[in-house]
Amino acid sequence: MEFGETRFPRPGKTAKEDTTAVMKHFSLPKAFSPKALAEAAEIDATLKGGRLPAGSTKGRLDLRRKFVFTCDPATARDFDDALSLEKDRRGNRVLGVHIADVSHYVRPGSAIDREAYRRSTSVYLADKVVPMLPEALCDGVCSLVPDEDRLAFSVFMTFDAKGEMIARSFAKSVIRSKARFTYEEVMTILAGGAAGRGAKAGKREAKTIREIGELAQQLRARRFAAGALDLETPEAEVVLDGNGEMEAIVVRPYDESHQMVEECMVAANEAVAKELWANGVKIVARLHEPPDPEKLLLLRAELRGIGVKMGNIENQKVFAGFLKSIKGHPLYGTISTMVLRSMKRAVYSSAAIGHFGLAKKYYAHFTSPIRRYPDLTLHRQLAAYIEKKNAKVPPKLLAKWAEHATEMEEVATEAERGLVEIKKFRYLEDELSSGQVRDYDAVVSKVMPFGCFVEIPEIAVSGLVHVSTLSSRFLKFYESDQSLSAPGGESWHAGDRLRVRVNNVDFLSRRIDFVPVVQGPGRRRNSRKA
Repeated sequence: MEFGETRFPRPGKTAKEDTTAVMKHFSLPKAFSPKALAEAAEIDATLKGGRLPAGSTKGRLDLRRKFVFTCDPATARDFDDALSLEKDRRGNRVLGVHIADVSHYVRPGSAIDREAYRRSTSVYLADKVVPMLPEALCDGVCSLVPDEDRLAFSVFMTFDAKGEMIARSFAKSVIRSKARFTYEEVMTILAGGAAGRGAKAGKREAKTIREIGELAQQLRARRFAAGALDLETPEAEVVLDGNGEMEAIVVRPYDESHQMVEECMVAANEAVAKELWANGVKIVARLHEPPDPEKLLLLRAELRGIGVKMGNIENQKVFAGFLKSIKGHPLYGTISTMVLRSMKRAVYSSAAIGHFGLAKKYYAHFTSPIRRYPDLTLHRQLAAYIEKKNAKVPPKLLAKWAEHATEMEEVATEAERGLVEIKKFRYLEDELSSGQVRDYDAVVSKVMPFGCFVEIPEIAVSGLVHVSTLSSRFLKFYESDQSLSAPGGESWHAGDRLRVRVNNVDFLSRRIDFVPVVQGPGRRRNSRKA
């Protein structure tokens, strides 16, 4: 299965009803079953003032005195991963990735487990989360909140001076997070500043965080050297008001703080997958296969049409180098989208393993059992493995889990994107109806005989500028360089910049039309980037 267009759902009658309309369109669950809620309440009652029940820590590695911390968005409510770093006797770095031990509470066959399997993933809509687990678990007993004892599953990875993993081990543990950092606070520390709000990290703790950041950049460099594809872009988050209307789009940076957490999670996922798969235990792996050669040929032709040349991208390292070379290109967003559409979609699989995009031979999802069911199944198998019990699952059952998880992940992705698109369409439709139409900076992404497709980076929207609105002169389409030109006059190519404003919003056809802004008396101009 490949990347495709979102099945665009119909909006609600009002902006406040959009989320309900999207949930209905994609058949997202509204509530947990009474049995699942009753089980969750019973589990929640075992915590006494934030304290774990007596006996629950028996046989676990006690890490409560270690400096363990979490790093998440400022708006996060559940914390399922934490980090630590120490040195061994030889001076090697031992990275600890500590994941909420959801499997301790969610037993196979329980009502919560059946509900978690059915949902398979949490869905993060613009103004609502449809969680995989009841709130008492995901925001309560399983969340690695600071200054409270929590059960965890820890992955310890030893790295040498070059950043190569030379040892790995796993243990059920009990931790006590010393601090809950936001990405912004960690970024301040990585940049050499204070820890934020003063009391969260002293000099030793800040040093540890910087050392983890340095290790993460080393691991990141090794991945890219191995041919990993760098398609990361800043995340655009829709900001809604109390009526469900879009107020703005805030671009969240993908900086070193995000990269630190990601690289640590990737390393842990790889370590678990390699330990189990390489030792004969089949799992629900995260599979990302290389693109088909035919798709790469088509991609090369499409990029050539917008003036972008590629090398021998059948070679993964050349492909990775090409993606690095286009950073900062005015059409980077368009090129990234075209590249993604040429790729096979990452799926869950019980029959094969490997991740082309990450350049990993072994890979599976382990680090988010609060919000992904495949991670929960992997926790159970790893627990059985380290306890020298039977960790194998019947192949047919693994295949069923993988197929269902892939299907539900696609539904979640389409629902999330669908609601965001509705909000953007409403935003521009309101501009038209109010008569307060704004001007936007646009980039031409593709030129056709009937006009130019443009992207509006400010609001992450694309649309069409019809040829009839570009110029009062006759424009001819030149296929040789994919341009629209007036003889001896104006011309438009992919990558050109122009100012536009919205002219028509059509929900049914999922289409937005823009018109150029007149610049000067009776003339519309475009400008090429030097």
